[in-house]
Amino acid sequence: MKTIGLIGGMSFESSAVYYRHINEMVRSRLGGIASAEVLMHSVNFAEIVGYQKAGRWDLAENRLAECARGLEAAGADCVLICTNTMHLVADAVAARVDIPVINIIDETAAAIRAAGFKRPLLLATRYTMEHGFYTERMRKQGLDPMVPNETDRQTVHDVIFDELCAGKVVDTSRDTYLAIIDKAKAAGADCVILGCTEICLLIDPDQFSLPGFDSTRIHAAAAVEFALSDVSSDRQLVA
Repeated sequence: MKTIGLIGGMSFESSAVYYRHINEMVRSRLGGIASAEVLMHSVNFAEIVGYQKAGRWDLAENRLAECARGLEAAGADCVLICTNTMHLVADAVAARVDIPVINIIDETAAAIRAAGFKRPLLLATRYTMEHGFYTERMRKQGLDPMVPNETDRQTVHDVIFDELCAGKVVDTSRDTYLAIIDKAKAAGADCVILGCTEICLLIDPDQFSLPGFDSTRIHAAAAVEFALSDVSSDRQLVA
């Protein structure tokens, strides 16, 4: 089994979800009490958010590249940046290590294409919805993503930072998200991307009026596929 390197802490709420998903998937694949080989560098999210607010993506890139190099030196065979927003610098981070950086945008786009959809609604932070790095990368892969209107983008963003990253799950915010999804469906969306790794704490894709794609789970699954690529396909039961 290969070792998965996680750059977490952005926020630690979703990093815990990554850890659980990865280990549950490995146990499901291998049986018994099997679990994943995982290394994590969990950063201080306040530091990263400070860079985001200041527009200092160069400093954020340097910080994450430092983490990725540390994971590589510690024995990780791949790296996951456990947040959608910081994939703005993912390619630059990947260029500074010699192990694969598994990209959450590419994995989510592949899942959407495989399911036969084309026009996803992206729910994420304002940085992810508005900067262009996410939607442009998806367009290059044959998709036509859409984002909510400006007011709804701010609402989605505020719920992420003010509630979910702080460990708060509010029923009225769930209702608001579902209403935003309904509006997008009326405007032509054919599916929904949970494009922030905390959104899965608030809403379940099974609740949607459209098919939903949880980027956190998709990203974790891609890591498990990579980690188990050198393991026999036969179910390995552990005593």
